[in-house]
Amino acid sequence: MHWFQVIFKLKFSVIKPILPWIILCAVYGFLVSLLYHFKLLASIDFSKILPNVIVTLNIVVGLLLAFRTNSAHDRFWEGRKLWGALVNTVRNLTRGVWIIVNEYGAKSRGEKEAALKLIVAFSYAMKQHLRRESVNSELRPLLSESQYFKLQEANHPPLEISFWIGDFLQSQYEHNNLNIFQLNSLLELLDDLVDILGGCERILKTPTPLIYTIVLKILLIIYFLLLPLEIVNGLHWWTSPTIAFISAVMLGVDEIGAEIEEPFGHDPNDLPLDLICATMRRNTEDLINCERENSSVAIVPVLKNYESWRSS
Repeated sequence: MHWFQVIFKLKFSVIKPILPWIILCAVYGFLVSLLYHFKLLASIDFSKILPNVIVTLNIVVGLLLAFRTNSAHDRFWEGRKLWGALVNTVRNLTRGVWIIVNEYGAKSRGEKEAALKLIVAFSYAMKQHLRRESVNSELRPLLSESQYFKLQEANHPPLEISFWIGDFLQSQYEHNNLNIFQLNSLLELLDDLVDILGGCERILKTPTPLIYTIVLKILLIIYFLLLPLEIVNGLHWWTSPTIAFISAVMLGVDEIGAEIEEPFGHDPNDLPLDLICATMRRNTEDLINCERENSSVAIVPVLKNYESWRSS
């Protein structure tokens, strides 16, 4: 997009949540300018105390905002790395199940396809779990009827799906469709899925301490109350737009930290979990469909050779 479009794409900005506070700061700045214009602040000398207080608040508030933004970005980026690792692990596990597990007839192939859908269902269930949503219709095409209804009653749906995948692998080993080394390799990938789930839960269930947010909000309020009193002497009627601009910058930085510190939600700047899950599902469907096409192509010459042999 052009830079002008980016600026006015308010859906992906933080202007809407902080706009009421910006207007409130601008109104307060205008009231201070009005009081100064009618000499109602002339009896109070702010020149001796306020400059030192404002300088101190500038340093403290700036450090707190920087720390908040950095810590929020670390949480956001760690969540993105975990979901990137989830994509790779799902691809490796589905590829491993499809190639390693032996099949004998249509029934065993159907079981493999159901197992691959379970692996994709794990990612969808993980997304819903991190968003604190109940099991919904996104999972219905990936599960059997009994699995879908059982999952609705489960306390931890993605963990329940991981148990089903493990049961499938163990069953294939007991039926000699894979050896112990192949079983361990696939189970390690399954363990990686559960580890990624635990990493995301760590981010979700360890929010920024509330006391830190409260102190930052209090300091911002004090700063916005004192700043117009210190700059009105030099700016006069420009105090209101100046305080509005400064409040927009500081509150915008604070809102950015608040929005990305929990990256698994539905906010415009959160991780695109729907797109990531759709990518994994599409990759798995391509794997199944491609294998079917290859099998059909491989069977055609065999049938032709068989027919020519019979005719001869």
